[in-house]
Amino acid sequence: MKFIVSLILIILLSFCACLYLPWWSIAIVAFIVTALIPQGAGKSFLAGFIALFLLWGGLSYWISVNNHHLLAHRVSLLILKMDNPYLLMLVTSLIGALVAGFAALTGSFLRNRKQPASRVL
Repeated sequence: MKFIVSLILIILLSFCACLYLPWWSIAIVAFIVTALIPQGAGKSFLAGFIALFLLWGGLSYWISVNNHHLLAHRVSLLILKMDNPYLLMLVTSLIGALVAGFAALTGSFLRNRKQPASRVL
């Protein structure tokens, strides 16, 4: 249940954050969500990875379909050196997913970090 809640929160908050902030705000959102919702490291990584893979994959597909893949064809020729807009969408999704996944993993590690015992002098 925590996994699904964190997945939905990361998707919604990342979408809202990217409307007003730079693209890398997805990392901040994934970090904060997984730092606040206790999960294991693997589940936190997967929550961030899957959330942004779905979000950026869906958004890039929706934008590309609405302009009949005109921009995606041209950008895929520039970046990938081949005319394949779907591969460009996959690469876009993977980049966002890796950024959010590693940020979520960092948030999980921060939450699970053991506090050092304070010394009394």
